[in-house]
Amino acid sequence: MKKLFLSLIALVFLVSFKPATTRIITGIVTDGATVLPGAAVATNNSKQVVATNIKGEFSITVTNKDTELRVSYIGYVNQFVKIGKGNKISINLIPDSKSLSEVIVAGYGSQRKVDMTGSVSSSSVSSALQGSLPGLSIGRAKRSKSLVTRNDESYSAINENTFHEAKNDPLSTFSIDVDAASYTNVRRFINGGNLPPVDAVRIEEMINYFDYDYEQPKGNDPVNIITEIAPAPWNNQHKLVQIGLQAKTIPTDNLPASNLVFLIDVSGSMNNPNKLPLLVSSFKLLTDQLRAKDKVAIVVYAGNSGVVLPATNGDEKTKIKDALDKLSAGGSTAGGEGIELAYKIAGENFVKGGNNRVILATDGDFNVGANSDLEMQKLIEEKRKSGVFLTVLGYGMGNYKDSKMEILADKGNGNYAYIDNLTEARKVLVNEFGGTLFTVAKDVKLQIEFNPAKVQSYRLIGYENRLLNKEDFNDDKKDAGEIGSGHTVTALYEIIPIGIKDDLSGSVDDLKYQKTSKVKSADSEEILTVKLRYKEPSGNKSKLLVKGINDNTLGFNATSDNFRFAAAVAEFGMILRKSSFKQNATFEQVITLAENAKGKDKEGYRSEFLSLVKSAKLMAKDLLSIKDKLIMNEEN
Repeated sequence: MKKLFLSLIALVFLVSFKPATTRIITGIVTDGATVLPGAAVATNNSKQVVATNIKGEFSITVTNKDTELRVSYIGYVNQFVKIGKGNKISINLIPDSKSLSEVIVAGYGSQRKVDMTGSVSSSSVSSALQGSLPGLSIGRAKRSKSLVTRNDESYSAINENTFHEAKNDPLSTFSIDVDAASYTNVRRFINGGNLPPVDAVRIEEMINYFDYDYEQPKGNDPVNIITEIAPAPWNNQHKLVQIGLQAKTIPTDNLPASNLVFLIDVSGSMNNPNKLPLLVSSFKLLTDQLRAKDKVAIVVYAGNSGVVLPATNGDEKTKIKDALDKLSAGGSTAGGEGIELAYKIAGENFVKGGNNRVILATDGDFNVGANSDLEMQKLIEEKRKSGVFLTVLGYGMGNYKDSKMEILADKGNGNYAYIDNLTEARKVLVNEFGGTLFTVAKDVKLQIEFNPAKVQSYRLIGYENRLLNKEDFNDDKKDAGEIGSGHTVTALYEIIPIGIKDDLSGSVDDLKYQKTSKVKSADSEEILTVKLRYKEPSGNKSKLLVKGINDNTLGFNATSDNFRFAAAVAEFGMILRKSSFKQNATFEQVITLAENAKGKDKEGYRSEFLSLVKSAKLMAKDLLSIKDKLIMNEEN
């Protein structure tokens, strides 16, 4: 009787239960005259958050339990919009009169804050601290009557890695990469309702955006090597090899003293709420992490460059923040001149055995002085000889120059992150403070040797812009990547085992004079050998680590969360890149893999990844639907 009663209760509950239904709302956010790219649109119940694209447009999934949208943008009053029955919404934000009426300063010359779009007029900078700095100017313009958008972003072309035959080409050599800018930029596109350009998708940076639970180094070396092997989820006849690096975590209190120079772009292209105001807020977060033994100087550049704050102790936080608050944007972009001055200031305050670093914050739109990619590369290669490291923080959209900033970070002993909101700024400059700013090993290179008795062919997934010649591995003059305190680095190889039909790699004739290995490859249980070289942060001679990896392939479901989540991100990247090697990759499989490999996910980054994949899946479906309709119209 009791069981019957409980069954009736369960039946009543099931009948009365109504699952939440979803629908997609699209819209545009403006201030009545200008579109607002990068505005945050959030639901009140399901907590979905998206950002508007460069046209001010957004697309967000809402449930029947969501009753309103919260729309926010730096410099504007937050607006709460009721969700009605319609699926399209136009939202006009009102400027925050309090913040817009504040007095702001170009360098140290003050004037009233005015509209933040359009052309610029020049104003000279007074000699309050460092003497006259002509050319730093504030934007002054009337609003355009029509909605203004701009899209001339630039990305370096990526020639996707192909498969290599192990018997003829057994060595794969590359520089590590701890940058994560590509993932944040991809997120910006998807949250704004667009799939990213294929060359904006650098798979290694997407993978390395996330932390992995690797074992800390136990010996004297600052880096530990971790590996796993399992079937590739997009082709279970192939194998996927994960090579993980874990840098030693140094407690913040034990980190050496810092000599930092904030190099801030205040040119006219930074004259948008999602650029300079967000940049200033980001650097205030970083300022809060500084200690009394740290020092900070601030250099700005526009038409000219100048020092607006000399080296100041890290405990003088109010003084540092006041200097940041006085910055405004206007004028052209003398990026090369700014870099020269920032490295000069860093050199004058150099701390032996400390963390000497320039932190460049810009949209990358250099247009005065050294501005070509090659010129900037030569300049930064020369400056890295000083022992000063570089961190590049990218901001903005529409004219974003990813190609330039990637080169600066790669060639300047540095790292590169894209900041699209304060949450990301907190991740990079607070949560990952040590990893972003404190290098524990520099010029880190990996060289993988594949056993041709077990590996027919192999492909490195991503790292196309980090490939090295095999001779570069032992050449200590060859620059490579840096790894910071607590950082993880992950690389994935797809392997086609011996005996599996290979339609993905080209074939060449057997080598007539190929040397035989010192170890008979057929007698070895090793599938590959990992070799790693690194230098101490202030060293010039590299150290070698070697680890042989046996062919101990696991079942895919027996692998760690680290392995399965990295595989999901790689698969998503291949889909977005429309890779020739994505094979059986699908959005559905990516979602399943990621859902089952979220792990602890303390900060919610992996859950956010799932939301991105689901949004991208909907967008891709819509694009296919539009394409089919166009084909049908052409046929009719």
